[in-house]
Amino acid sequence: MQKILSLLLAGACACALVGLGTPADAATDMSLARLADCGTPQDPVAVNERFSDTFAYGDLRIQFVYSCYLIKHGDQYLLWDTGHAMTAPKVAPKVSIVDQLAKIDVKPEQITYVGISHYHADHTGQVGSFPKATLLIGKGDWDAITSPKPGPGVNFAPFANWAKGDGKVEALPNDKDVFGDGSVIMLNTPGHTPGHHSLLVKLPQTGNVVISGDAVHFRENYETSGVPWFNYDRAQTLASIDRLKKIVANFKATLIIQHDARDIGKLPAFPAAAK
Repeated sequence: MQKILSLLLAGACACALVGLGTPADAATDMSLARLADCGTPQDPVAVNERFSDTFAYGDLRIQFVYSCYLIKHGDQYLLWDTGHAMTAPKVAPKVSIVDQLAKIDVKPEQITYVGISHYHADHTGQVGSFPKATLLIGKGDWDAITSPKPGPGVNFAPFANWAKGDGKVEALPNDKDVFGDGSVIMLNTPGHTPGHHSLLVKLPQTGNVVISGDAVHFRENYETSGVPWFNYDRAQTLASIDRLKKIVANFKATLIIQHDARDIGKLPAFPAAAK
């Protein structure tokens, strides 16, 4: 009997691993859309001092953009990051996420999950528009948001709904298989903030896509493993970049760096979506 139970357990574990390692079942209606407006882009900025603690980028100037994403999985939706608030000076979006979703007939109450890469304002500004969604966020970031005295850069105010207990929160200490079938995985990539996460999406037709959050900010940052001086933890940042590189290689994934304007064209323009 013990041998039979052991064989059954081994088989179950093998099936679970297969689910995590392969693209989503083709029968699942899945898509990934990059929302058109999550903040107004700034002019190109010098990145040598602020984005490299070893001053690696010389005279390089980068135009940063603000992006967030909608993943459809059957009749469920995951909204990944929520961009700037509509009241943010100079960088506010011209169209809210709620109004953008209305163009594809998706209402706020239809959003099953809001996944937050980290607690900075350019990724969390409109999260309060989705109070019925389950909030998925790294435990380190959630602890910072709910601290009696949140530190500098912690955009805690939009999370009041969940902090008061009026919404469901999953504070993630590690990875999260969002839909339970290996098709969408929040990846634990701390360093930029204590609970930072990135996202792996396995699309039936397009293939695998990794969305960076702010684990890296632009291509040169990724290629040279550059560490911004303002990051929470240097060693964790380097380990997370190394992890992302290996995941991208192992899954032959397309990398989308959320702040890099050169990555925007890798996904079709909203309301179109990658399948």
